Amino acid sequence: MSGWQTLHRELEAWRESGRAATFWWRDDDAVDGGPALDRLLDLAEQHRAPLSLAVIPARATAALALRLEGAAAHVSVLQHGFDHANHAPEGEKSMELGPHRPCVAICEELAGGQAMLKAKFGKQAVPVLVPPWNRIADEFVPVLAGLGFRGLSAHTARTALRPAEGLVACNTHVDVMRWRPERGFLGENEALNLLIGNLRARRRAKVESPADGPCRAEPDEPSGLLTHHLVMDDAAWSFVARLLAMLSDHPAARWITADEAFHLSAAPCVDS
Repeated sequence: MSGWQTLHRELEAWRESGRAATFWWRDDDAVDGGPALDRLLDLAEQHRAPLSLAVIPARATAALALRLEGAAAHVSVLQHGFDHANHAPEGEKSMELGPHRPCVAICEELAGGQAMLKAKFGKQAVPVLVPPWNRIADEFVPVLAGLGFRGLSAHTARTALRPAEGLVACNTHVDVMRWRPERGFLGENEALNLLIGNLRARRRAKVESPADGPCRAEPDEPSGLLTHHLVMDDAAWSFVARLLAMLSDHPAARWITADEAFHLSAAPCVDS
């Protein structure tokens, strides 16, 4: 049985259980318009899939704002750090929002980035932070709500719906790119296995432990697709197009917007 057949069978299991499998789509590192962005937006429109675009505030151009304003697809703009700069010392994993700088400096940048995005993208900009490289120091998470953020998005299953007071987490689970040793498409089987494992764990309403590997999931967290339009090759584009088509056509699959994923239409979450 192929990976696509297994995914279809998993979706059928969701349908038979009377539940809808929710999905959301995040694309990282947007800064400008161009053919790759056009291709991304065309796919979103064709398959009626809401797109959450993680935009780097310090690099975002007026051309990007103009292109998104004219997009037929539903597009939300998330904040991808400030300038996607690595401040970690040599030998450590790349981090912009790490413990290597004073908290006040990072907070000033993030607040400035929010203002930039609101000025350029208006209502399309939502108060959700996507840390560059999906990494943020634990000590910074509790201050995000005070800066105006309502959501936080990284990669792999979230450990809690509310990582801090006033903040909702919603992560991605399937990155279609392989970054090491060489950058390229992750591979059809690998990507499908990640998605199927995530869906199966959610459906079984079982929170797997980290020791269980990539199939662990938080049952109520929407399954997140992560793409990078600026660096995707043809194999990655073809996979994403086929996946979007399958999910958009299946009655048990439902795409949700960033507003739904991060509960932005509700009052801010405040723990009692």
